[in-house]
Amino acid sequence: MANKREKDELKKQEPIVKEQTENYAYEDGGDPSFPATEKGRCEIIEGVRYAMEEERYEIIEGIRYDMQAAPTIRHQQISGAIYVMLHQTSHPNGTILYSPVDVYLDEENQFQPDLVYVLHENAAIIKPERIEGIPDLVVEILSPSTSRNDKIGKKRQFERFGLKEYWIVDPVHLTLDQFILDEHGKLQLAETYVSPQKVASPMFSCIDIDVKRVFANLL
Repeated sequence: MANKREKDELKKQEPIVKEQTENYAYEDGGDPSFPATEKGRCEIIEGVRYAMEEERYEIIEGIRYDMQAAPTIRHQQISGAIYVMLHQTSHPNGTILYSPVDVYLDEENQFQPDLVYVLHENAAIIKPERIEGIPDLVVEILSPSTSRNDKIGKKRQFERFGLKEYWIVDPVHLTLDQFILDEHGKLQLAETYVSPQKVASPMFSCIDIDVKRVFANLL
């Protein structure tokens, strides 16, 4: 009996937690961390939306070009397939990075390629915030808003800075154009690949890209 009385006394001393019965809504019907006025709420929401939307742009030959907030699903499928195969075959010899990544050539040329490959011997150009200098390989996937610059302006500047190899991928015609820097400092079309061909590089012997896999199961 003594033990039972002791247990009863201990229970009386324990704090009692009751479920809240009142409405959880606040006086103004919203979260107290938000301003009470509708205008205040809108300002907060716009601020959050702005912070979440990453500003993306390129500067090509001194002209700024704003980029769309997000690539298409097809674009991402192609980019992902190339990245996986580059990583499988070339990772031991260099670093593969994918967009968004800034490539700073000079004040008038600051690009965001879809994929870049930098050999370990040139790793010094990879900085914490961006690449400062020319990569060894650049891959661009065409879109209606970028195709002209990818084929002309950016290609011209890549030549000027000595890019060794440049791939332009067409997601409509399902082709991969491979440009190689020649002895005259010009990026010349070496090959246009289609499925089921495999991309091999005279510049990078480790690279082995199956074009059929690049364009497989596109949406």
